[in-house]
Amino acid sequence: MKENTYNNNYITYDDDTPWLVTYADLMTLLLVFFVLLYSLASFEKEKYRSKVETVLEQLKQDQKPNGILLDLSEDPNRKISLEDITGLRSREGTLSKMMNHLVRKTDPNQNITTESQNGKIIITLSGETLFSSGSAKLNPTALPVFNQMIQIFDRFPEYTINIKGHTDNIPISTPVFPSNWELSAIRATTVLKYLISMGISPQRLTATGYGDIMPLFPNTTDENREKNRRVEFVLEKNETNN
Repeated sequence: MKENTYNNNYITYDDDTPWLVTYADLMTLLLVFFVLLYSLASFEKEKYRSKVETVLEQLKQDQKPNGILLDLSEDPNRKISLEDITGLRSREGTLSKMMNHLVRKTDPNQNITTESQNGKIIITLSGETLFSSGSAKLNPTALPVFNQMIQIFDRFPEYTINIKGHTDNIPISTPVFPSNWELSAIRATTVLKYLISMGISPQRLTATGYGDIMPLFPNTTDENREKNRRVEFVLEKNETNN
């Protein structure tokens, strides 16, 4: 039983109750924890999106942004992970995810694929998507999607872009293109010039024509030959800029 002893306005307790201090600390920690959970649950994406847009404007004006840049452009309703909030997602992972999202929302007739391979990201477009048969002039119908790709490229300046032109094995001989070598090379160069015109630094770019020497599939059917006619964009991180 507890007894109170009054002595010079001080109150002492005869029973041993030090556990109350630990209990109070525990209750305080639990309160803080639930307040934190409530704060995360009420995270307002639209307000954060406006902050992100402000940061992007600063980047366009060569100003140094403050804070962590979180990309919410892909899907306004997607869930936000702790990896997103802390900014721990790798640049390669973010680039790959953005390209995959572009591929998913693009008309399948555009024939765009993307894959990651040994630290490189390879985006492949069908030759018919970018060019008419036997031509090295970009198709206007391909430009909307192509421009979206370029916008993504522009956000990752640390990546070089190797443009590779490929054809099938059916010989071509015209006054402009004596063989598939010239056709593939000029197509790759045409793409390179367009990227430069859209603001991509020429120091990041290379263009190579491979003709028909690197087919994805045997040139034995019309379907396989169509798949072999392609333009590849090989994105590789430039380690010298790190």
